[in-house]
Amino acid sequence: MKTEQTPDTDDSPAEEGVVAVRRAMSILEAFGVDDTHLTLAELSRRTGCHRSTVLRLARTLAMDDYLAQRPDGTWRLARAAGWLGACYQATFNIVEVVQPVLRELSAATGESATFYVREGKQRICMARVEGPKSIRHHVRVGAALPLELGSPGRILLAFSGEPGEPYESVRRAGYMLSLGERDAEVSSISAPVYGINWTLQGAICISGPISRLTEAVLLEHKEAILAAASRLSRSMMGVRQGLGR
Repeated sequence: MKTEQTPDTDDSPAEEGVVAVRRAMSILEAFGVDDTHLTLAELSRRTGCHRSTVLRLARTLAMDDYLAQRPDGTWRLARAAGWLGACYQATFNIVEVVQPVLRELSAATGESATFYVREGKQRICMARVEGPKSIRHHVRVGAALPLELGSPGRILLAFSGEPGEPYESVRRAGYMLSLGERDAEVSSISAPVYGINWTLQGAICISGPISRLTEAVLLEHKEAILAAASRLSRSMMGVRQGLGR
């Protein structure tokens, strides 16, 4: 008979150790950017672990300052967790995170995918994946383009708080189309990308010749661009994909 004292395979203790580590990590991952503290019951709900398991692991994490228990019995992230976050931010390479999402977006839409950031009154092409079609819109990495022309720039303005139209409408929609605005032969669709504490990081877009990327076609790609923006935002925030709350 299998018992905790007599495992039926030699690697069971190692496997149990891996399970315990993953459960401990799930407790840390249960905290969101708006959660200053969580009750034991809420941690249990978010992790899917029994309260007694959560309590045991939380106390273990508290021994090394990853968690701390407040006087009211709730739990909060502690110093060691903050240090890991600071190290992650200090060593974060944005291109390494952005590039895979751009490749997926380009493959899904058949168009070139680009990530722009704002620098003063310009937008800078930080990363780009060229589409597979021979006729396409070209932008080199590092190129500086105007903010007020084209959907990526207007996205950066809108979600930086620029007042009035079309920015109010862009904020409500969560994306923007542009047809021949910066270049008469180019159209694009863009969406905002966020980081920790919902700080605007940049704009992700697909672009191509207006003869191919008509308004109707751009709208067909709306869900793809929004999904890519969401996926990239979660990566920027350090949230594991598919993690529920």
